[in-house]
Amino acid sequence: MTLADRWLLPDGVDEALPKQAAKIEHLRRTLLNLHENWGYKLVIPPLLEYLDSLLIGAGSDLDLETFKVIDQLSGRLMGIRADFTSQVARIDAHCLKQDGVQRLSYCGSVLRTTPAGLDGTRSPIQLGAELYGHSGIESDLEILSLMLDTLTTTGLNKLVLDVGHIDVVRGVMAASGVNGEQESKLTDLYRAKGLPELEAYVSTLTIDGQAKQWLLALPRLCGGVEVLEQAEAALSGVSESVTNALKQIRAVSEVVSQRFESVGLHFDLSDMESYSYHTGLVFAAYVPGHGNAVARGGRYDYIGEVFGRSRPATGFSTDVKALVALADVVVAEPQKVLAPLATTAALWQQVQSLRSEGYKVIEQLEPSLDGADFDFQLVGEGDQWKLVSIK
Repeated sequence: MTLADRWLLPDGVDEALPKQAAKIEHLRRTLLNLHENWGYKLVIPPLLEYLDSLLIGAGSDLDLETFKVIDQLSGRLMGIRADFTSQVARIDAHCLKQDGVQRLSYCGSVLRTTPAGLDGTRSPIQLGAELYGHSGIESDLEILSLMLDTLTTTGLNKLVLDVGHIDVVRGVMAASGVNGEQESKLTDLYRAKGLPELEAYVSTLTIDGQAKQWLLALPRLCGGVEVLEQAEAALSGVSESVTNALKQIRAVSEVVSQRFESVGLHFDLSDMESYSYHTGLVFAAYVPGHGNAVARGGRYDYIGEVFGRSRPATGFSTDVKALVALADVVVAEPQKVLAPLATTAALWQQVQSLRSEGYKVIEQLEPSLDGADFDFQLVGEGDQWKLVSIK
């Protein structure tokens, strides 16, 4: 390893220099204030937890994404969080223990063993909101609306919302009578969108012809609002859970069209992105020209059951760094003041007073400091100090 190589960051791990960091912090504050205005209370879970607490109920995907370390004090295995959801569920179950609806938001760094999507990052700044204690579609609509409000507040436009429902796929598989191994294989094929492979595999299954038609119809139910009518016809009679899921998707599409007229709608009824994790409505937001979803969410009921408190839950998350890269985030620069070194109490008080008023005051440590980069200079007149415009 050369000396220069020692200062290289690992693949997928980046840092923010001053201008970028200012945009990230400005957006973080703006969005957390927005969530507070919606009634969501901020929580700050630890970056590191015992692994059995961090991953419990989270699924195998998160286990693979989590860095593991040994706690030198206890000898127990610990994990660096790759996602906030399990932590926030633990807080709701064990720390707050509130009956009824609980609204929580969060923002912080996560670290993942593998890159997330096409941008290759392993160190997002994850921001999100979660709602516990309500199982109706009203809470799904609240979380979904907050997600879209978050993205539009960021400055993203031309959003496309992709909506699905886990019960559609699960209902079709249950009604088709496939076993666990077959379900796992079908899940992989749906994720890959491999229609020829799917058709070949379904033809080998010993199930009735109607069930085969349902299984083959799912990946083709993908597109605009016309997909909902197609789904209602193609999946008619599968099960009550599938019928209810389609009704929920239609209700969501109608509300989103009313609240966010500029947001496009897309439906994918074989979406398997969160199959092992979510339990109901799932959604993701995209912007043109960017392959990854800019935000994802959905219902994950009973995630708190492993913590001894089973509660319905729904939420969403996004990456603040990705939002800054995609949106034109403008940070208002305060006016800059060049001041002499504060060698007297009077000058110090004047400098502090200007800072409290919102000026950026920089003391002149270097005699050659160029005043052209400043808006004002603090100049002494007798025993008084006066702001003099430079520009």
